[in-house]
Amino acid sequence: MDSTVPIGIFDSGYGGLTVLREIVSMLPEYDYYYLGDNARSPYGTRTFSTVYKYTRECVSWLFSKNCHLVILACNTASAKALRSIQQNDIVSIAPDRRVLGVIRPLTERAGTLTKNGHIGLLATNGTVRSDSYSIEIHKFFPHITLSQEPCPLWVPIVENIELNNEGTEFFVKRHIAALLKKDPDIDTVILGCTHYPLLEPLIRKSLPAHILIVNQGRIIAEQLKDYLQRHPEIEKKCSKKSKRLFFTTESPEVFDTPASRFYGINLHAQQIEIS
Repeated sequence: MDSTVPIGIFDSGYGGLTVLREIVSMLPEYDYYYLGDNARSPYGTRTFSTVYKYTRECVSWLFSKNCHLVILACNTASAKALRSIQQNDIVSIAPDRRVLGVIRPLTERAGTLTKNGHIGLLATNGTVRSDSYSIEIHKFFPHITLSQEPCPLWVPIVENIELNNEGTEFFVKRHIAALLKKDPDIDTVILGCTHYPLLEPLIRKSLPAHILIVNQGRIIAEQLKDYLQRHPEIEKKCSKKSKRLFFTTESPEVFDTPASRFYGINLHAQQIEIS
C-alpha cells in the first residue's frame, strides 16, 4: 500500500509550476503531486460558478490521492473559488484537510515590501475583476494604495513561448505604462499571475529601476514553510521522500514540453480524467 501523503499543488494550467519550482527549492524533502487542468483552461475568462466547480473537482481529486494539504497555485482559482471551498466543502467532505491559496500569503507581506504605500498589480482580467487583492491587502494594510492593471494577452503569450520578440515587449511596455499612469508613485509591483515570472526579464526592463518586483512563488514558498511550522498536525502527515508526480487533464504530448519550460527541468505527466 502506498504510504505517500503528498502536498497537492493545483493550477488551471502551467503557471503553478513556477510556484512549485520555488516550493521544491525551499522544501525539497516533501512529496508533491501537481495537477494542471489544462483541458479546461484558461480559467480567467470563466464565471465564478464555473471556476468554483472546476476547482472543487480538482481539489477532490487531489484529496482522493491522499493529499491532506492542497495549494491553489492559481490566482483565478484563489480569487473565485478558495473561500467557497473552505467554507462550504471542507467541513463536509474532509474536515481534517486544508486548502490554501496564493493571494492571502502575498497580501500579508505586501505592506512590508513597499516603502511609500503605493503598490501596483499586474494580473489577469478575472483576478482584477474579483478585486481579491484589494480586499485582502486592505485587511492588513488599510493605508495602502493599490492600482490594478489587467493584462489579458500575457498568459497566451507565455503559453505559446513568445517571450523574446518585439510584439511581446510592446504589450509588456503598454500595460506597465498604463499601470504607472494610474499611479506614478508606485514603488512595488506584484506579479499577480503565476505565468508572469517567465516575463520578468521584460517586465524588469520596462519598469523604472527603483520599483521592486514581487514574485509570488518565492513568497508562497516562504509562507508554506511558516505554515507547516505553525501547524504540526498537518506537517507530520506529509510524507518526505522527495517524490514528485505530475498530472494533467490534457494529453501529456501537449502538456509536457511547455510544462518543462515552466518548471525548469524535463518532466512527464500522467493524463487523468476529472469527474
